[in-house]
Amino acid sequence: MMAARLSFSNITALAPMVRVGTLPMRLLALDYGADVVYCEELIDIKMAQCQRVVNEVLETVDFVAPDDRVMFRTCERERDRVVFQMGTADPERALTVAQLVEKDVAAIDVNMGCPKEYSTKGGMGAALLSDPDKIEAILKKLVTGVGIPVTCKIRILPSVEDTVSLVRRIEKTGVAAIAVHGRFKEERPRHPVHCDYIQAVSQAVSIPVIANGGSLDLVKKNGDIEEFRKATGASSVMLARAAMWNASVFNSQGPVPVERVMEEYLKYAIRYDNNAFNTKYCLCQMLRDKVESPLGKQVQAAQTNAEISNAYGLQEFYQQIQEQQQVRRDALQNGSQPDKPVMDGDVITMAVKFERREYPPQITPKMFLLEWSRKEKLEQPFYETVQRAQDRAFQSTVMVAEKKYRSSLWEKSKKFAEQAAAIVCLRVLGIPEGRIGEEDSGLVCKRKRERKVNGSAEEEIKIGKLWCHTPFCFV
Repeated sequence: MMAARLSFSNITALAPMVRVGTLPMRLLALDYGADVVYCEELIDIKMAQCQRVVNEVLETVDFVAPDDRVMFRTCERERDRVVFQMGTADPERALTVAQLVEKDVAAIDVNMGCPKEYSTKGGMGAALLSDPDKIEAILKKLVTGVGIPVTCKIRILPSVEDTVSLVRRIEKTGVAAIAVHGRFKEERPRHPVHCDYIQAVSQAVSIPVIANGGSLDLVKKNGDIEEFRKATGASSVMLARAAMWNASVFNSQGPVPVERVMEEYLKYAIRYDNNAFNTKYCLCQMLRDKVESPLGKQVQAAQTNAEISNAYGLQEFYQQIQEQQQVRRDALQNGSQPDKPVMDGDVITMAVKFERREYPPQITPKMFLLEWSRKEKLEQPFYETVQRAQDRAFQSTVMVAEKKYRSSLWEKSKKFAEQAAAIVCLRVLGIPEGRIGEEDSGLVCKRKRERKVNGSAEEEIKIGKLWCHTPFCFV
């Protein structure tokens, strides 16, 4: 059954905010009563390079860049209420991105109001306001090219007449709604919002108008939202900074202490593996003038979501989520036919992970591979390990007899990544790897096993020094 088409009439929305409008904040806003949530502006050139990936561990859909960064992450909970906002100055590229994400979002929005250089220098954002022909071309291309609503968000022009003229032209493209930030592109949040301009736009078009820009003077609590709506004559209201400071501004039952709001936000950040630096940024915005408090300093010093969790006393929650996700990974791995090798360029890959509990304490696959190489009079295994920025996970490739082997799954540490690569090599070659219950192959003799136990890992340290040749190597 198809979901109902998203309506922009009589709604309150979380505005698109760079570095703020990621999945945890969007879900938090929905919890507190927002009807619609916008993601942060995402640039079309970067999004067009992404691949859509179903993340079965997090139960999300991720759009992943070539460098493995997750550019956009969404989930079923918000699918019918999330608006994907893009920065674009090219109709064809805009359509490419819109078609990439349209099955996972409720609507597409084009940013035509951002005055920041990173947006305007490419002809995007507020730069589009001086090129109505391009605005029209982009919106028409999107409206006719996707099956979900298309909207745009603008700033006001120097005169009411120019602003009304532009929005009437925009309306004719077939967009479902238009959001109006009631400031000129040269103005900043400290300047008062021009409600009269938004009111003129509301009266000039028949599509829903979403008023934006009232967080400084007009909207400080939930009851103020309706007053802002009346002052602008708009159909709906969009909130940015007021929601960033405390998302419970959407709560019709009244505000919630920001301390509780921060905890709820952090739980979503943990649950959905949010980038730790993004998590820190959002929490610091909520802390506001308390950012230099003991809690604020602890948050600023944190480098991981685990450390941020410690600052808020959520260590147990963090650990529970990690354990739940590991259970999912294990279940997925057990059902993924991990023993089938696949060529990835010149590398033989398999979907395997190193599970420490499957091997005796004194035995590792790396030890077996080294001993086999010595027995066959081959050069020592050579490991190259890389770390991806997205989640700091590791992946290792081992070269043995001029062939390369790698696990297609990423590991939590350099050590585990190298062990996984060794497992791939051993399994492809049909060599024992030392698992519990495996028949003794004689590769690692009893003397070495005992020495490993009694000598506090002396043998593995010695071997490790021989085979580790990269700065990422862990022994």
